[in-house]
Amino acid sequence: MTAAVAADLHELADVAAQTFPLACPASVSADNVAAFIDENLSEDRFRDYLADPDRLVLAARHDGRMVGYAMLIRGVSDDDDVRRAVSVLPAIELSKMYVLSDSHGAGVSAALMSAALERAAKLQAGSVWLGVNQKNQRAQKFYAKHGFAIRGTKTFQLGDATENDYVMVRPA
Repeated sequence: MTAAVAADLHELADVAAQTFPLACPASVSADNVAAFIDENLSEDRFRDYLADPDRLVLAARHDGRMVGYAMLIRGVSDDDDVRRAVSVLPAIELSKMYVLSDSHGAGVSAALMSAALERAAKLQAGSVWLGVNQKNQRAQKFYAKHGFAIRGTKTFQLGDATENDYVMVRPA
């Protein structure tokens, strides 16, 4: 895993556009998914993310091709529900972690998670937290396998719909 750089912007946005819908429940409208991608996962947004000193984007590659990415963000959001759930500080959010579907089952997700947790430890985080849709049981099982436990709930705005997430936390 390597830290993403400006030359990766096109690939990051492409991988994000392909993978974000995979994490959404079937009940989410295509319009809401598209709106979220346009607003949060464009090349311009990734340019902003890479320039933010409180964020780190890791890129997973196989044979030179980006197959996934993860984003770490220092701190805890201003959301009161998240603040109640994340009690061990300093904390780092695992904001995004996505792998292309043709790389599922190949160990990429586990390697990306290991790299993200290693980076969080180097940043001296006391805990790592994330939000995961309450209907995404596959992701919940993966995160639990890597030491995350449900500590609370929060909402997530996805286009014009409000989704319900679990807040999962683990020691760094």
